[in-house]
Amino acid sequence: MINFRYHVVSLTAVFLALAIGLVVGTAALNGPVADSLKENVNALRKDNQQMRQSVNAMQKELEGEEDFAAEMAQVVLPGKLTGRRVLVITLPSGREQTEGVLKMLQLAGANVTGRVDLQDKFINPDSNNNLLELAVTAARPNSAPTAGLPGNGHGVETSSALLASILLDRAQGTPPVSDADRRAVMSAYSNSGYLTTEDKVTGAAEAVVLVSGQPYVDKDSAKKDESVVKVAEQFDRSGAIVVGGNGSAGGNVVAVVRGDAVLSQTISTVDNANTVQGQLVTALALVQQLTEKKAGQYGVGDNAAGLLPKLPQ
Repeated sequence: MINFRYHVVSLTAVFLALAIGLVVGTAALNGPVADSLKENVNALRKDNQQMRQSVNAMQKELEGEEDFAAEMAQVVLPGKLTGRRVLVITLPSGREQTEGVLKMLQLAGANVTGRVDLQDKFINPDSNNNLLELAVTAARPNSAPTAGLPGNGHGVETSSALLASILLDRAQGTPPVSDADRRAVMSAYSNSGYLTTEDKVTGAAEAVVLVSGQPYVDKDSAKKDESVVKVAEQFDRSGAIVVGGNGSAGGNVVAVVRGDAVLSQTISTVDNANTVQGQLVTALALVQQLTEKKAGQYGVGDNAAGLLPKLPQ
């Protein structure tokens, strides 16, 4: 009969055999395995150092290109927009590059009539009905009748058309908007949280730079991106326009304009206005719009026609 002592001896023998096997196996493989691990670690360390050096080199190269663009701006821009009245409109996605765009316009001698920052509320689909009501009733200016505003029920389009009519030059033969009516309309939209202005708008402009960024990514992204395009379309109807954006894919306004055979004929786009180079090109694209009445698509995206416009000497 197998008793308890037999079980104890058997189990002890099994565990002893396992222990001896582990010791022998470890002793036999410790040298090759350890050496292999050390080699892999050293190789990874070298790769990491090389990547870090590459990143540092690319960063220095980028900084050098930015410095070069800033220096070139001092050479090519002064006087190019002297006497030209330019309005700057910014979207929430384009706030970070707005100051850079403004500096380039001012360096070129532009008379910036105002900076208008559209708020998220202006683009939000939930604001549609309120924007319609504000455009046709509360903000009705005496010198800017609303009879010609779009009647398709799109609040952003209707309000953008009204804003364009008071912020840009009117058609020949049409009485200009009075300063009082312009202030009244801007106050109505500002008090309702749809926009803000850095300083008061000094008068009507002949051109506009719309500063935008990446496309929206929330649940209402498609409607919001569509609304941004509506803003560009309405200001395009009243004056020269350049869109200074960031990227040219994913449904942002730059991508939509470039993919539209009609809009791309009248709206200029720059897809890297988040860089000094792009901000310089944004100003040059506006020069081309005002002097040649020509639109172009510029930047580093695959759908850009070139890095910058070729201006006449």
